[in-house]
Amino acid sequence: MISFYLRLPLIFLKFWFVEAPAGFISYFSSLNKLFLQLFSLPLVLKTYFKPWKNEYRKGLVATAVLIGVVIKTGVIFADLILLFLLLVVEAILVLGFIMWPVATLGLLFR
Repeated sequence: MISFYLRLPLIFLKFWFVEAPAGFISYFSSLNKLFLQLFSLPLVLKTYFKPWKNEYRKGLVATAVLIGVVIKTGVIFADLILLFLLLVVEAILVLGFIMWPVATLGLLFR
């Protein structure tokens, strides 16, 4: 029983600095995959040079491809900005979680 209490700080450190950040990263990986599917970034990249609205009528194909490229470029740019913001927020959350005990000890011994 006493050995458990002696190991308790090590158990806490292992949880806080290894297991919990790994769980966060696993969760955020799943969130990022969902984000990419929700905002259809892989699909937009895959169909980048296809005509917008599948317009294949004679004489309109070049215009439909040009319109598609312009619109899809804007969509890709917006998706990448949102993905970057999501990654920054995730990094701040993980680093904030890791630094929480350090900041608490810093405030206590200040």
